[in-house]
Amino acid sequence: MRARARIHAALGDPARLAIVDALTLGDASPGEIAHDLAMPTNLVAHHLKVLREAGLIARTRSEGDRRRTYLRLRPEVLALLVPPPLQGADRVVFVCTHNSARSQLAAALWRDRIGGPVASAGTQPAARVHPRAVRVAHRHGLTLDATGTAHIDDVLDDGDLVIAVCDNAHEDPAAPVRPRLHWSVPDPVRVGTDAAFEAAYTDLEGRIDRLAQVVPHHADQD
Repeated sequence: MRARARIHAALGDPARLAIVDALTLGDASPGEIAHDLAMPTNLVAHHLKVLREAGLIARTRSEGDRRRTYLRLRPEVLALLVPPPLQGADRVVFVCTHNSARSQLAAALWRDRIGGPVASAGTQPAARVHPRAVRVAHRHGLTLDATGTAHIDDVLDDGDLVIAVCDNAHEDPAAPVRPRLHWSVPDPVRVGTDAAFEAAYTDLEGRIDRLAQVVPHHADQD
């Protein structure tokens, strides 16, 4: 956490962020950075010192002109900004109240984008998946089984990473397990429009893309 805090602090200045952006594309000497970013050389030296102390950049000597040095970005240090991995996730299970929209879309997105074991369930499952959820899934190339709802008691196993994608499922005191993560995704069924279902899909899509960075998964289990 301290290392991540140092990196965030080093990137908290617009000039240093501009230097990191420049070095993302290629290596450069301090003089080249000063020229390209129109900064005084003494100011560049100060910012480079901060970035170097945070471990974000490394300095190498030119194999041509041995007097010149080049700076390169250390992307493995930037990778530390990603939260640490979530452990103990044999399978991801998305849960909402009726298992008719948000949890179904989340599971379909995970299956399509990430792969690996995934399921969805409801604390009070409906008889069918909502037709608008089926339609928004189809618009994005996903398939939902219109009759494939399930109760959480019939789905959960030990080792599941349970994610509540609605507030009611997260707050339900009678639920058999406390969700490990909670995504407060507005209920599109309450609004009942295609736009509301599209907004729920977009919300879930962004959250899954972020979660995928920290949840170990196995493509060979697709």
